[in-house]
Amino acid sequence: MMDLIHKILYTGIGFAALSEQKAKDIVEELEQRGEVSGEEGKRLAQELIDRARAQKEHLQQSVRDEVNKIANKCGWVSQQDVAELQRRIETLEAQLASTAGPASDDSL
Repeated sequence: MMDLIHKILYTGIGFAALSEQKAKDIVEELEQRGEVSGEEGKRLAQELIDRARAQKEHLQQSVRDEVNKIANKCGWVSQQDVAELQRRIETLEAQLASTAGPASDDSL
């Protein structure tokens, strides 16, 4: 019976959109109808929540991967890349300033 309920719930519920409260609500309804016991309901709710989280993480990673592929194809750079270049520029400017000595207005 539990296997059938699992299959129905997993098929009927989008894991990525399943919230913890929604899982508890579904299990509570099953308990009220007498289709699962209190202990089975707790296990089922936790399993639904765990699977929903795993699916959400998987979906988020898939989206990140696809966005990164598109960004790389378009030649876009990340904020991290820009920050690293800014840090390198500041380091080089500091080195240049320390080796050049005091600036003078003789060049005017």
